[in-house]
Amino acid sequence: MPLPPETLVIASLVVAGAFIVFGLTGFGSTILAVPLLAHLLPLKFVIPMFVLLDFGAALRTGFKFHATIDKRELAWLAPSMLAGIAAGVFLLVSLPGELILTALGVFVLGYGAYAASGREPTLRLRRLWALPVGAFGGVISALFGAAGPMYVMYLGARGLDPAQVRATMSVVFIITTGTRIILFAIAGLFAQEGVLSSAAVLALPMLAGLWIGHHMHVNLSRRRLLQVIGTLLILSGGSLVVRAFA
Repeated sequence: MPLPPETLVIASLVVAGAFIVFGLTGFGSTILAVPLLAHLLPLKFVIPMFVLLDFGAALRTGFKFHATIDKRELAWLAPSMLAGIAAGVFLLVSLPGELILTALGVFVLGYGAYAASGREPTLRLRRLWALPVGAFGGVISALFGAAGPMYVMYLGARGLDPAQVRATMSVVFIITTGTRIILFAIAGLFAQEGVLSSAAVLALPMLAGLWIGHHMHVNLSRRRLLQVIGTLLILSGGSLVVRAFA
């Protein structure tokens, strides 16, 4: 067994819950799961393991909702995303694990506070914003696997409706996770003992959570759902910050 039994049970519940949210919203799996899994396993183990689960979920969602993908937005985002991911992988390999863990906690805490406020972006962004958003999101994606909220806010500010955002985000995840898988393999992150076998075992709760999320109907508005997610992120991000300074 790749993980101790008690760790496997907790990790399975975390993964299933994270992908229920992914199935409902089209994002959020990594930013919810990685901070929690980082309490159980080293972050440099969690990140490459979880990217394999994210890639599988993105493929499944992309095939399911391919008709509403906005290809023009993707064409602008992709080049800068790839450059940002390359820079982020370099930082992931080079920086100390505890520093990355602290930065993850601060990032998750900050986004959680924003989401819990219930504010939705009302501005409209020009397409040239794809360049800095894509590059910075690529760095965050490689370091934490948690750039989804940034891309969701950008696509919303470009005027895409929720269905287009979910479908387009699935391709964003295919690009970012696929690139990270290649770069992580080159950097040797998949050579860690147990990474591949743990991802294979956790694929089942990932698929179960994704199925539930796709078929689940909640009596919450998008705004209220984001507030709930934001509260969870404040707790998980705050716990990482406290752990770093304890």
